[in-house]
Amino acid sequence: MKNTSIERRKYEIDSPVRVSALVNTYNHERFIEQALNSVAQQDYPAANIETIVVDDGSTDATPKIVERYVPGVRLIRKTNGGQVSALNVGARWCTGDVVAFLDGDDWWARDKITKVLEAFQKYRDVAAVGHGFYETDETGSVNETRSLKSEVRLNFRTPDAARFATRLRTFGGTSKLAVRRAVFERSIPVPPELPFFDNFLFFLAIAASGAVLLPDPLCYYRLHAANLYASEVHNDARLRRKYTLEHGLAEKLPQRLAEFGMSPEVTAAVVESDRLDSERLRLTLDGGWPWETFRVEQAYFRAEYRDPDLGYLFFKYFALLTTLALPPKAFYWVRQWYAKHDLKKFRELIGTASPAVQDNVERRGGTARIE
Repeated sequence: MKNTSIERRKYEIDSPVRVSALVNTYNHERFIEQALNSVAQQDYPAANIETIVVDDGSTDATPKIVERYVPGVRLIRKTNGGQVSALNVGARWCTGDVVAFLDGDDWWARDKITKVLEAFQKYRDVAAVGHGFYETDETGSVNETRSLKSEVRLNFRTPDAARFATRLRTFGGTSKLAVRRAVFERSIPVPPELPFFDNFLFFLAIAASGAVLLPDPLCYYRLHAANLYASEVHNDARLRRKYTLEHGLAEKLPQRLAEFGMSPEVTAAVVESDRLDSERLRLTLDGGWPWETFRVEQAYFRAEYRDPDLGYLFFKYFALLTTLALPPKAFYWVRQWYAKHDLKKFRELIGTASPAVQDNVERRGGTARIE
């Protein structure tokens, strides 16, 4: 594999490290104040943090709220074009050594910047840092804590390493992601066809020279009805957006990964889950032929599981035969019903298989509201 990683000497940066907090927002009048306060209240010196807010054509009071923070915050207003266009516009204003991203409806823990920069100093060769997070409801009450059992280094040196890294992408999502500016500048612009930028940047950063994930939950990820991607509300529009993202990654990433020196085998492993998930979503939304469902589900089974026992094989091949008997939309409706009613526990009585990738993730419930 050709090595085109950015040279380590480019990562030697002066202390104190300057950070660009790049905030994207759209109609977040209920949440943007908490987001900006969480940046202003970091335990890292405020003089070394520049905050750039890109308002993507909000039609509510979001810009007026942000204006209260000027001149300590740079506000950039643009016509609505989506999260990726907001990133591409805001990128030109970032001057920090590290760029940390924040959605306008999320907020950071007070020690977020300090711990992220400590990781960059400890691992001078890595391009990106991610971390655990609290998942909250609309009011800010914590529903779940998602963390890792230990610190994790990610790379794309082999196909298996790539599969492992992509399974942990949620810990490199927007409000959890920080990237060295040298890598960030090499990665942009993000293709405008994508609705979101975080997976694209995270994967290119891993390709550049790897990433580290911290077990600490250092941000609060808010689920609410207006979320463009993850939400407690499920509908065709949200599924269509997810399809656009995953299909776009499967189409756009390979060329960029090749530019970063990735082999075809590693590239195929990186986009494998997005390719299969986008095919599932296409069949769910638009339908197709039963043999297409069979092909996708067979490939998914081979990619996701290892060492199935006889009981599990019986169950899986029964499911595969069902794909040939039902139209794709009907099959995926049954599959969603199965998942919604948590019938997996009954399947486990029949047989089991080991996940192909162990993700090292811990989930804990939570009910407290954390400010």
